[in-house]
Amino acid sequence: MTIGSGQQREERAGRATRMRPRPIAHSLAAMLLTAGAGMAVRFGHMGLPAAVVKYGGSAAWALMIYWVVSTAAARWRPGRAGLLAAAIAAGVEFFKLYRSPAVDAFRGTLPGILLLGRYFSLRDIAAYWVAIAAGAWADGRLRRR
Repeated sequence: MTIGSGQQREERAGRATRMRPRPIAHSLAAMLLTAGAGMAVRFGHMGLPAAVVKYGGSAAWALMIYWVVSTAAARWRPGRAGLLAAAIAAGVEFFKLYRSPAVDAFRGTLPGILLLGRYFSLRDIAAYWVAIAAGAWADGRLRRR
């Protein structure tokens, strides 16, 4: 074993999990576009089918979680950030099963609806994971350029 071989292994391992960060301006643009699209789909009264309104809004919410996580952990590979975002999204969904007067009162407000939602749904988790996977895939493709 040569001196420094452990350091070389650590550097190679770091390269496997790190990636060039996305410029902050691109992150902010992705967040704004995603939030705008989600709000438009959910609240825009555009005559879209109910399933598109419901799951399109849920998908946009989850994609927003991905953008926040991948911006905060800027050097992580998109798949790794996507796994954390998927866990956060599922955790928030499972939190909907918890009931208390204070939390339920917050869930009745616009910020509560947007941040926490109101009713638990496994289908929402599926929509979250599909949106996060698509976002992570697209992010990885764009960041390799």
